[in-house]
Amino acid sequence: MKNVTLNVEGMSCGHCVNSIEGALKTIGADGKVDLSGGTVTVLYEENELTVDAIKEAIEEQGYDVV
Repeated sequence: MKNVTLNVEGMSCGHCVNSIEGALKTIGADGKVDLSGGTVTVLYEENELTVDAIKEAIEEQGYDVV
């Protein structure tokens, strides 16, 4: 398992948390949103997912990975 922390802009509420964590779960990753820090920490299998795929899943929910 690999761990990555991404800076994400546009998150502000519980809906944001649910949206991002749900999208990550759909692609097989386990995400934890930190609203106050503006980050998402993701645990994933690096032989199954790439960081680009994780970023894409977050961006498809309407947030910007910076």
